[in-house]
Amino acid sequence: MSQSLRLSTGSKRDAARSGGVRRAGLAAVSLIAAASLVPGLGPPPASAFEATQPPSQTVAGTITDRQIEDAIAQLDTLASDIMDATGIPGLAVAVVWRGETVYAKGFGLRAVGGPEKVDADTVFQIASLSKSISSSVVARQVGEGVVSWDTPIVEHLPWFALSDPWVTERITLADMFTHRSGLPDHAGDVLEDLGYDRRQILERLRRLPLAPFRSTYAYTNFGVTAAAEAVAAAAGTDWASLCETTIYEPLGMSSTSSRHADFAARDNRALGHVHSDGGFAVEAQRQPDAQSPAGGVSSSVNDFARWMAMMLDGGRVDGRSLIDEAALLEAMTGHIVSRPTRALDARASLYGYGFNVSTQPSARVLIGHSGAFALGAATNFELLPSAALGIAVFSNAVPIGAVESLTAQFMDLVQFGAITRDWLAGYGVLIAPMLEPEGALVAKAPPSDPAPAGELSRYAGTYTNDYYGDARVAVEDGALAIHLGPADDSYRLAHWSGDTFTFKPRKESFPEGSVSEVAFVLGADGSESARMTIELLNENGLGTFLRASN
Repeated sequence: MSQSLRLSTGSKRDAARSGGVRRAGLAAVSLIAAASLVPGLGPPPASAFEATQPPSQTVAGTITDRQIEDAIAQLDTLASDIMDATGIPGLAVAVVWRGETVYAKGFGLRAVGGPEKVDADTVFQIASLSKSISSSVVARQVGEGVVSWDTPIVEHLPWFALSDPWVTERITLADMFTHRSGLPDHAGDVLEDLGYDRRQILERLRRLPLAPFRSTYAYTNFGVTAAAEAVAAAAGTDWASLCETTIYEPLGMSSTSSRHADFAARDNRALGHVHSDGGFAVEAQRQPDAQSPAGGVSSSVNDFARWMAMMLDGGRVDGRSLIDEAALLEAMTGHIVSRPTRALDARASLYGYGFNVSTQPSARVLIGHSGAFALGAATNFELLPSAALGIAVFSNAVPIGAVESLTAQFMDLVQFGAITRDWLAGYGVLIAPMLEPEGALVAKAPPSDPAPAGELSRYAGTYTNDYYGDARVAVEDGALAIHLGPADDSYRLAHWSGDTFTFKPRKESFPEGSVSEVAFVLGADGSESARMTIELLNENGLGTFLRASN
C-alpha cells in the first residue's frame, strides 16, 4: 500500500482489491477519511517552510536529526504496543538512514507455541514487496541495455498473448509493472490456487476480457510476472537466478530468495498465521512460486535494509553504481493514477513500476509498497527520499493493518514530531474486507423447504472450461464431490435447492467461511447435466463449465 494507507495487494473486493489487498498484496488506498486524530495529541506542531530546493522539491518544514533520532528511539515501544493491541505472533523492523542500517530488531515468535524468537535475520515471506524488488532487477537490465522499460513482452515471450491482438503486440514491461494492461484485477490468481504453474497461467490470460489499454489501473500479479519472465528470457536465464546474480548477491542479501524452496529450507524463518479462536494459528502455508516476481520473495529485514539503502542512493552501493540511476528513477516515479481523488482538495494516489508514490501532508514524496497473504503475511516498507530515510516492517500474520500502522506512526514522528492519527483503527477498517468470506450465500440458512435434487448420478461427469480447465463431479460416499484444477482439490457439495449445490473453498483467494454456489442446468431431455456455473469462479463471466462426459 502507498499513500496515507500505503497498502498494496487492492464492495469487499472493490475496496480491498482496488488496493491489491485481495490476494498477493496491498496497493494504494487512502486513509484520510478513515483515520481519526489520536485523543489528546491534536494536530502536529507547526514548522518552518523550507524553500532551499527548487519549487517541485520544496517542502512544508524541516526535519532535524533529533526528530529522526527520537522517532527511532520510540520504535521499541511502538512495535510492542502494536503487538499487544493486535496479538500478532511476530514482527521485525529495520530502519536505514543516510545509507546505514540504524535500527534492526525482531519481536515475538516465529510460530505460536514454539520457543524460537524473531530477530532481524528471521526470514519472512514478503508478498507484494516482491514487486518493488523485481522492479529494481528489471531496472538493472534496463541500465545494461538488455531491455528497455518500453520493450514489448512478445519480443522475448513470443507465445504470450492477450485477448486483443493489437494490445498483445504493444504491451510493454512498463505497462505490466504499472498495472495498466487492461487485465482484470488479480487476473490469474485463482488459477494459481487451483494448482496451475507459471507458464500455464500466463498462457491462459488470453482468455480474459480486457478493459481499455493504458487508461485503467487494475492490480495484477501475473501481469508483473509476465514482464519479469520476458526480462529473464532476454537475459538468458530464469527469473530467480537473475534476481540472485543482479541484486541479492551484489548486496550481500544472503537470506533473500525468489524460490519458495529456499524459504522452506531456512532454519530461521517465520511461519504464516491465520485467525483462530480469537488468536492466531499456523495452518496452510502459502507457496507463491507461480507468481514469484510479484509475490514470491522471502527476506529478512536486515537484508531488505541493504536494498532500501541502495534504492535511496539512486542505485549505488558503497559509492559505486549497481543500477543505472535514470532507469531506477523511472521505476520509482508515479506513472498512473491508482486511486482518483474523492474531492477537489484531495491528493491522488499514483503507482510507478512496482511502487506506490504519494505526497505526504508535509509535501514530501513517500515511496513504498505493502504486501499481504490471507494465509499469513503482512509487510510494508516506506522510503522518504528527502530525508534519506526508509523503514520496513515484516509480520507473520494475516493483514490487519499492524505493519502499515507502525510505519505510519514512525513517519509521523519523523515529519511532525507527533503521531497524528489512530492509524491502527483506520487501517483496520480498510483492510478488514479482504478477510471477509465471499459468496452470495455466506451466513444464509439453507431453505426450509428446498426443491428436491435429481438423482445424484445425473450431475456426475467431467466438465470443461477454456480458462479454468476441467472440473470433475463424482458421487462419493453417497454425496456429490467436485474436483478442481491440477491440484485436484476436492470439496463436498451440499444440496441447497433444486439443481443448486454449495461448497466451501479455503484458499488464498477465498477466506475461511466463503461459500460458492454451483448451479447445474440439466440437458433438454432431463437426464443429463448440460453445464454448471461455479459462483466464485464467475467474477469475469468465465465460471460456466460445459459437460464433456459422464
